[in-house]
Amino acid sequence: MPMTCVDDEEEEDGYVEYVPARERKRQRLGMLAAGSAKKRGGAARGGGDGGNSASGAKDTQTQRSAPHAVAATTPAVAATPQGNDAPTPGQPPSDAPKMQSNTSLLAQTLAIRAAQAHETEAERLYKEELELLRDVTEKRALMSAKELATDNKGNAQISDGKIAIETGWRPPEKLRRLTEKERREMRDELGIIAEGTEVPPPIDSFAAMKLPRALVRRLDEDGIVKPTPIQMQGLPVILSGRDMIGVAFTGSGKTLSFLLPLLMACASAEMKAPLTRGTGPVGLVLCPSRELARQTYEVLIKFSNALTMPSNAAGAGGETPFRNLVHMLCMGGVDAKPQMDQLRVEPVHGMIATPGRLKDYLNRRRITLSRCTYLCLDEADRMILDNESGGFEEDIRHVLSFFEGRRQTVMFSATMPTKIKDFAKSALIEPIMVNVGRAGAANLNVTQEVDYVKDDAKAPFLLECLQKTAPPVMVFSSNKDDVNHVLEHLLLAGVDACAVHGDMDQEDRSASTDAFKRGEKDVLIATDVAGKGLDFANIQHVINYDMPKELEMYVHRIGRTGRGGKRGMATTFVNRADSESILLDLKHLLVEAKQRIPPFLAAIDDPADHYDELEKLSGTRGCLYCGGLGHRIAQCPKLLWEGEAKARGMMVTLGNERKMYGAEM
Repeated sequence: MPMTCVDDEEEEDGYVEYVPARERKRQRLGMLAAGSAKKRGGAARGGGDGGNSASGAKDTQTQRSAPHAVAATTPAVAATPQGNDAPTPGQPPSDAPKMQSNTSLLAQTLAIRAAQAHETEAERLYKEELELLRDVTEKRALMSAKELATDNKGNAQISDGKIAIETGWRPPEKLRRLTEKERREMRDELGIIAEGTEVPPPIDSFAAMKLPRALVRRLDEDGIVKPTPIQMQGLPVILSGRDMIGVAFTGSGKTLSFLLPLLMACASAEMKAPLTRGTGPVGLVLCPSRELARQTYEVLIKFSNALTMPSNAAGAGGETPFRNLVHMLCMGGVDAKPQMDQLRVEPVHGMIATPGRLKDYLNRRRITLSRCTYLCLDEADRMILDNESGGFEEDIRHVLSFFEGRRQTVMFSATMPTKIKDFAKSALIEPIMVNVGRAGAANLNVTQEVDYVKDDAKAPFLLECLQKTAPPVMVFSSNKDDVNHVLEHLLLAGVDACAVHGDMDQEDRSASTDAFKRGEKDVLIATDVAGKGLDFANIQHVINYDMPKELEMYVHRIGRTGRGGKRGMATTFVNRADSESILLDLKHLLVEAKQRIPPFLAAIDDPADHYDELEKLSGTRGCLYCGGLGHRIAQCPKLLWEGEAKARGMMVTLGNERKMYGAEM
C-alpha cells in the first residue's frame, strides 16, 4: 500500500486518521441503518439539518470508494455512527479537550506535549516521584472486607462512619470537655503530632488514665512517675479502642504504650468470660527478632505479676484482685515441647511471638485466634517489609488470615517512612497517627560523632573509642564475620566482651545477652538482626563498626543509648566504602540533630540544595520511600538495594527457619 508523506502544516490541517476495520464496519452499518430509517420516514440522520444529512451521504460515498480511509469532519474527531454528537463541519467539537478512542498516537502526543508546555521541572519531577511511589506501595490490604465490617459475633461495628473496638474506657470528664483547639495546644506544648478523627486528649498522669492502682504502684517502683509524650497520647488512643500507628524515637517508652493496654484487654476478657484450657490468646504482639520478643515478654510478665499478685486483694489496697493471667513466649530457636505443653494444659491470655514459629503453630492448629482482639506489630517498619528484603510481610498476611473477627491493631516503630505508613493504613481501620518528632529522626539525647577510619585501622581505633565512656558499650556491625573478628580482638586485649549474631544457637545468644544485662560483660558486639529493638539499662556508648546501608538502621542502632531521658554517645566509623548517598543522609541527620559535622562530610557536594521547590510541592523533605534527607526517591539507595536483592533471590529457606537481613523466625 503506497504511503504519502506530508509536512507538518498538512498534517495539522488535512490529516486523515486511520480507522481499524472493525470500527469502519460499525460506522458503515450505522449509516446504512440511518439511511433505511430515512427512507421509511423515520428520524433524520445527523444533527437534524440538511447540511449534516448531505455530509453523511458524502461520508458514505467516501467510505465505499476508499475502504481503507474514513473522511473526518474535523482533524481530531471522527463521525459517530448516529451522527447526533458530531460537530458541524468546520466547528470545534464540544468536548475537544477529551481524547477519543480512535485518536491517533501522534495527535495524543501533540496534545500531551501542549498540556505539559507550562509544567515546571519541579512539577515534572514530583509527578515522577508520585508514580514511582505508587508502583512500590501498591499492596493487598491486610484484612478482608468481611473482617472490617463485623465483630466476633458478626455484628457491624460502624459508629459515626467508623469502626472501633468497644473497651468501655473513656478519658476523665474534665479532659473530655476540652475543645479541639485546647487539645491541639496541649499536643503542641508536648511536641506531639496526632492525625485522625476524634483523637482523645493527651493525659499527663498514669492515674488519670484510670489504670489499676497496682500497675501505677509498679510503675512508681521502677521510677516511671510521669508518662513520656508517646505514652501521654498513645495510651489514651489504644485504651479507647482505636487503631493506631505510633512513631517515636527509640527509648521513648513505646513498649509500655502497647503492653499496658494488652494487659487491660486480657483482664477484661477474663472477667467477662474466663478462658478455658487450650484457648487464647486475647492479645498478641509480633516482634522481628527473638531477643526483642524475649525482652518484651519479660516486661509483660513483670507488670502482669504486679496486677494479679495477692497483695492486691480487697483490703490491701481497696481493689478487687484480678484473676491470674497466663502469658506465653512463642519463638523459634528453642525447644518447642514446653510451648506445646503449655498450650495443652492452660489458657493463654497474652502472647509475644516471632512470625515464623507462630505461623507454624497456626498451621498445625496448636493455636487459635478466635478470641484474639488485640494485635501489635512492634518495630513495624521491619515487620512489613518484603520477604526478600528481610521482613515478614507474607508471614504476617498468613497469620492475619486466622483472625475470625474484629481486632484492634496498633503499630509502633522509631522510623515510619511514607511508603510504610501508606501500606500500614491499609491494615488499620481509620487509624490515628501519633508522631513524637519527625519519623526517622535521631534521639536528641545522643551525642553523635563520625570518624573517618580505614578498614585496617578499625580494630585498633575501637580500643581508643572504648576509653571515651564507662561501660556498658554496644558495638554494631553489618556482618557476622566482623562480629567474630571484633570479639576475638577485644578478648585478646583483655576486654570483657560477648557477641550475638544470627548463626549462633539460641542458647548461646541468650547467655550472651543475659551476661551483658547482669553487668558481667562490659561490651556486647551484635549484628543488626540480633540487636534490633533490644533495651539494656544505662548503655553509655554505641559504636558503629561500619555504617549501615540504610539510615533507618543507623537510627535504630544509636537508639540503644540515651533511653528514658538519659544522655548517651554514639561513634560511627565511615570510609570510602560507604556510598555517597548514605553519607549525605547521615550529614542531614546530624544537621537536624544540631551535631558537629566533620569536614569530610561537609565537603560532599549536596544535591539537596536544589530541592527547595520540589519540597514545597511535595510537602516532604527528602525521600518519600525511606525518609532519608539527602536524596529523593528517584535516587533512593534502599529502593535500589531491595530491587537487587529480589533479583538475586537473597532469601534462603532452611526448613521452617529463614536467614534474612531484617528479621527471623
